[in-house]
Order: sequence, then C-alpha cells, then structure tokens
Amino acid sequence: MTITEKILAAHCGKKEVKPGELINARLDLVLANDITAPIAIKEFRAAGAKKVFDPSRIALIPDHFAPNKDIASAEQCSMLREFSRAHDLSLYFEVGRMGVEHALLPEQGIVVPGDVVIGADSHTCTYGGLGAFSTGVGSTDVAAAMITGEAWFKVPESMKFIYTGKLGKWVGGKDIILRTIGDIGVDGALYRAMEFTGEVIKKLPMAGRLTICNMAIEAGGKNGIIEPDEITEKYVAKRAQRKYKFYKSDRKASYADVREYDLTGMEPQIACPHLPENVKPVSQLGSVNIDQSVVGSCTNGRIEDIREAAKVIKGHKVHPYVRMLVIPATQAVYKQSIKEGLVDIFIDAGAAFSTPTCGPCLGGHMGILAAGERAISTTNRNFVGRMGHPKSEVYLSNPAIAAASAVLGRIGRPEELK
Repeated sequence: MTITEKILAAHCGKKEVKPGELINARLDLVLANDITAPIAIKEFRAAGAKKVFDPSRIALIPDHFAPNKDIASAEQCSMLREFSRAHDLSLYFEVGRMGVEHALLPEQGIVVPGDVVIGADSHTCTYGGLGAFSTGVGSTDVAAAMITGEAWFKVPESMKFIYTGKLGKWVGGKDIILRTIGDIGVDGALYRAMEFTGEVIKKLPMAGRLTICNMAIEAGGKNGIIEPDEITEKYVAKRAQRKYKFYKSDRKASYADVREYDLTGMEPQIACPHLPENVKPVSQLGSVNIDQSVVGSCTNGRIEDIREAAKVIKGHKVHPYVRMLVIPATQAVYKQSIKEGLVDIFIDAGAAFSTPTCGPCLGGHMGILAAGERAISTTNRNFVGRMGHPKSEVYLSNPAIAAASAVLGRIGRPEELK
C-alpha cells in the first residue's frame, strides 16, 4: 500500500484498503474558518445536534476576514466565538493568538504525522507535508464530522512525483510545486493522492514541504503527502501535542502514474494569470510591471519565507510605484521577525508589515487590487478576480522573486538588484 492508503486503512479499522473503495474513517481533527464554520454551525444546529464529538478535536480559526473588516465579517467571527464557548472548544484562536490556519496548526503541534484531518478549506491538504492525510471538504461534511468524529472517503489512487538534481539559489518548494502543476495542469491529479519524493524532497526543510503539499489542490489532488523522516521528526518532536506515527509506502506499492523531474538548473517559476498551471521560468516572462507585491499566506508566510524576502530586500527600497505587503502567517512568525530585525528591514525598505491574516489572498481585505492593477504574490491562486477586481492580474512566485520584484517595479530576480 501507499502511505495514503496505510493511513486511511488504520483509521477505518482495516488491514488494507484499495483505490476506489468507500470507507468511513475516524478523524483526528476537524477544521473550519470564519467563512466556512458559520455554515457548518447552522447545519450542526439544523441536524438537532446538542454536543460535538470531542471538544479537543475541533479547530475554529477566524483568519480570512480577521481582524474583522466589516459588520458582516464581525457577525461571522462572532458565530465561531459563541459556538466555541457553548461547546467548550479548546482549539478556538482569537485575534492576537490566531494565525493563518494551515501555518498555525502544524506550528502548534496540533496536527501530527499519521493524522487524518478534514477542513472546510481547500488548502487543508497542507498537512501532508508532515506525513498526515488531510483534505478539504464542504461545510456540511464538517457539520457531520463535528457530530460523529468521522467522514467518508473514496480511497484515492496515488501519483508519485520523484525529484532529482540540485536546487539553485532562490529556488525552493514553491518553484517545485509550480513546475509540477505547470506540467500536469490544474486537473492533472484529479481526486488523486500526490506523493512527493526523491533526493530533493529528502533534503527539503519542513517549510518547503508544507508549501508543496499546500498547492496539491491546485492540481486537483485529493491530498498531497510526503513520507516523514528525520527532518519531520526534528520538526514535530518539540511541538507535537499528541502521539504520532510515521507511515511509509511499500516498495511495491501501486501508483496510477509516476513522474520524474531533474531540477538541476531550474529557474524560479512564475504562474501567470489566470491559472496556477500557466507557469513559465522567470527569465521567459519579459517585462511585466507590477503595482503590488505580497509576501505571506498559508503557502509562504512562514519564518523561512519572511527571512528569504528580507534577505533580498535588505538595503533596497520598494519601487515608488509599488505597494509591498508582508504578512507573517502566525503570531510566532511575527515575534520571530521582530526578534531577528526583519520587520525593520521591511519598514526601512518602504513595505507594510501586517498582523497575521489571509486577507489579500482571497480578495478579502488588506490589499485589494483595482481594475487594471497587477500583483506578484506568494499566495496560491491567481484566478480571475482572486485578489480584487476581475480586470486585475495575479502572478504567483516564491518570496525571493516577490521581494526583488517589489524593488524593481516589475517581475524580476534577486540577481538584478544593484
């Protein structure tokens, strides 16, 4: 069996499961945010439920429109707050303690290797970077899961992606996943498990692994997953709040497709409007002027990302026609950024440094684009109107490219800065 099949089998009480099989799995964690939880709460109440299956296994995180941008968002966040108090949920995170959900939960050791996690947010697949099975679902599924602690799944086929070679400077997890999506397309892994492996992955730090699995959904994947190893152990040992278990694929496990990539010499990758599959190496982009640069989100808002952007922009100034927004994904990342002097670097360069929020990624607040404006962003989607007006454009990149572009006033590389 593959790692995905083994985790699902263990959570449905079977020795073995096969792709296509329908199972009912026990859940280790159920997640929702300020957009999706209100719907789940209404369905929970409509079902006549009186209590949740386990108050310590439900995470409600107001991060998309929080701090609240208007009355409607305040009302939505209020629903989470009231439900959490009524059911004594231990995993409710108020503004000041919250962070972008998919960065916060691994950081706090709330998701651990071997878990099965569902969340009413498509980028719940992020936790595959820890060796967990995690996937996004609808709010009604979350409502049922809050009552029963279980969810049904069709066991997905698995695709294996093997990466060899050596990564160049300013190339990381974001470039690996953009290169992959550029190859297979936004439906290239439809309802499949995307298993990432190879010598490049084995050397990749946890931040890069979480970034890769975060964007599995952008290829249609049911989940993204990386076998846990020594790097995983080092990450989780000091923070895990529960016991965890490492699963690995059998050598003779069956895959629906196997793809190999030699990443030696690969440039930073850019996803052009309006799909994550429209990927080009940065040198082939031509001159693309920008109005805004965003560093942050559940894809690239971790301390490693903030450090990379700061390293590029240190001693430079943001272009006078560009707005640069830097948004640490969690309060811990924010504090570490202060401790290391990274906040000063960004402010001295003329960038804005924000409290954690998903705001601009989904066109919520904190950086909305006007008609005709163009952004380079470390976020994960560049659909039409994703960050604001339908006639705006979003280009996706890694943090180093976003920082260099903020200085240049056009999409470019760190090597171009003088």
